Amino acid sequence: MKIHYSSEKQEKLLNSSKELTKKFGSENAGKVRRRMDDLRAAQQLETMRMLPGRTHELHGGRAETFAIDLHKGWRMIFEPADDPPPRKPDGGLDWSQITEIRILELEDYHE
Repeated sequence: MKIHYSSEKQEKLLNSSKELTKKFGSENAGKVRRRMDDLRAAQQLETMRMLPGRTHELHGGRAETFAIDLHKGWRMIFEPADDPPPRKPDGGLDWSQITEIRILELEDYHE
């Protein structure tokens, strides 16, 4: 899968083990690196359903975005990079056609 970033700063952070560990601690840094590797290796988003991390769609004000669980309340938030995103006949997002994503942020949803 092709990965886009919301900023150059974010791209640098998410691709640097040292920076990830400094900002999020070693447990989260390890999870981020594994999830990034999984995303890069996946041909389409549908593949992520079968891998660790509980990739799931968000709802409400975050409709059309996704999250992957990291560690202790942290998650990676991303969206399809296609505009408009691919849809199934019923109007839902078609995970099997999403081949590019844009990472929006890492957040602790407990805060």
